Amino acid sequence: EDVMEDVFRNLGYENVRQADRTADEGRDVIMEEVVDGTRRAIIVECKHTGTVGRPVVQKLHSAIATFDFDGAKRGMVVTTGRFTNPAQEYANRLQQNDDPHPIELLDGEDLREIADEIGLDLYNGRIEILCDETLRPYDPAADVDAPVTEAFRDIENIEAADLPDPHSSVTFRPVVAVTADTNAVFETSVGVVHRINDRTRFVAHAERGQPQVVEEDVGTLVTENLYATVDLDAEQFGEVFDDVEERRFGQTQTEYKEWAVERLQQHHTTTVTYTGDNNVTYDKTCEPNRSDISVQSIEPVYLPEVRHTTDLQEYTYPYEYYAAGPSRVTAEDGIHRCVHCDTSGGDETYTYCSNCGAIACSSHIKTERLEGEPVCTGCAVTERFALKTKYFYDEENLEAFREEYAAMPLHEKAMENKWLAG
Repeated sequence: EDVMEDVFRNLGYENVRQADRTADEGRDVIMEEVVDGTRRAIIVECKHTGTVGRPVVQKLHSAIATFDFDGAKRGMVVTTGRFTNPAQEYANRLQQNDDPHPIELLDGEDLREIADEIGLDLYNGRIEILCDETLRPYDPAADVDAPVTEAFRDIENIEAADLPDPHSSVTFRPVVAVTADTNAVFETSVGVVHRINDRTRFVAHAERGQPQVVEEDVGTLVTENLYATVDLDAEQFGEVFDDVEERRFGQTQTEYKEWAVERLQQHHTTTVTYTGDNNVTYDKTCEPNRSDISVQSIEPVYLPEVRHTTDLQEYTYPYEYYAAGPSRVTAEDGIHRCVHCDTSGGDETYTYCSNCGAIACSSHIKTERLEGEPVCTGCAVTERFALKTKYFYDEENLEAFREEYAAMPLHEKAMENKWLAG
């Protein structure tokens, strides 16, 4: 039942869900299809046996007739084994007689052919993820280093033409985009106290270990670009990036589905307060059953994580983001960050110190007295003149200014501390 639910969902059937196992009445999986504009229900019986005989097909035919659906209905029996001749003859007779509830038979060989056609790898009753699609790791209309050049435009005292080529690497990280419906009604003696009717879509990192839901802006990046993917050709991307790494999916599609159902169970579990017929207030914990949650799709794709590192004299500046062509979400911005304190972000003014290569905030940037250029407090040589600290690139500049200061008239010396002179 688990594997067939995933297979049918990948085949494009709608509203695929498992029937209530406590009383399935010959129904294991229920789904819908639209043919010539008409919606039709499909009731599926699953058998993991060597052979399936006529009684199973007959039982399903009766179950279709009693299934509550406002519209056309048909059936399907799926087995990993094979069907007996009487079972095939019974299904054929329904088709030939234009029975309102025809039944299609799928045996193990049919299943393998279907899996091959839609790119599924059936292994020990589970669906392995086979994916060679990725979001585009860079904007094809711009240079791969363009995001770094753009980030440095905000930095004072450095021109793009002066930047060295950054080291560029890309890691293709597997993610899955999950879409699921939750429909549950909770009743007590006073009637319905809580109802859930929700469609949820989220994206999760799908590497080894427990899946982790990505941040909202990264999830949006994936879902908005999911249908504009390209082939993951590591050799081709190796011509663009210095390093290329490809991670692998850590679990099967079936396991991601089970994890998603558990997560949604926890997400939708809530406690409601209601008043009983006796005017007493009660608390009820409403937790949806697994059968209340129907996973509609699990779409795998590789999410490029691009990392640039730029070496400027004594410092290295990382810039990391998730990419989807011209769109990206920044994960780490080491360019808009002071190397001398924790100040970071785009609201501060950052200045490049050409003396040591530091990028610093306004609190850690001074004006070099002799050259009149920015210098950071981390590398500057200092000395007090007229009771005011002056900053110099090096001892040589300091010594040159000492001589200049000694030759100044008194009023010029005083102006080295304008506040004191005032």
